[in-house]
Amino acid sequence: MNVEPMTQEGYDILTLEFKYLKEQEKPKVSREKEIAAALGDRSENADYHAAKEKLRHIDKRLFYLDKIIQKAQIIDPARLGNARIHFGSSVTLLNLDNDEQESYTICGLLESEPENALISIHAPLAQKMLGKCVGDMFKITLPKGVKEYEIEVIENIPIFSLKKNIKTVKDFGFC
Repeated sequence: MNVEPMTQEGYDILTLEFKYLKEQEKPKVSREKEIAAALGDRSENADYHAAKEKLRHIDKRLFYLDKIIQKAQIIDPARLGNARIHFGSSVTLLNLDNDEQESYTICGLLESEPENALISIHAPLAQKMLGKCVGDMFKITLPKGVKEYEIEVIENIPIFSLKKNIKTVKDFGFC
């Protein structure tokens, strides 16, 4: 079984969503389905079919979350140091093609926000950087062509201090 690295904060949000869906959202939607079913003919009952569809989405999400929770490997990036790039590293790169700096933080799949430079450990760029040190250079083939980078800085900035979209209970439900 492959492991899915994540921070403690990421794991806590994942388990909170799982618990909320299982203990609150699913029973609520099941009651909605029962009430709608009691109204009679199910073939033309829009409320019944909507509740049934919501339950299907909830069950799919619960199945997905359960798989991720089972594979979860909680990592505290602060304990890993900054000598080499690893899960949780914030990295400043020099793009050797245009002499511009780019910064990325390597995080877990469900913690990633590519639009905010939080990239999944499974992303090709993250995979290419893992294990490298300051001063190392590498090339990567991206959709827009081959790029060459030099690693300038490796530091540890807590992932959740960089996130812009942190899920809360109000984000867990199915409307």
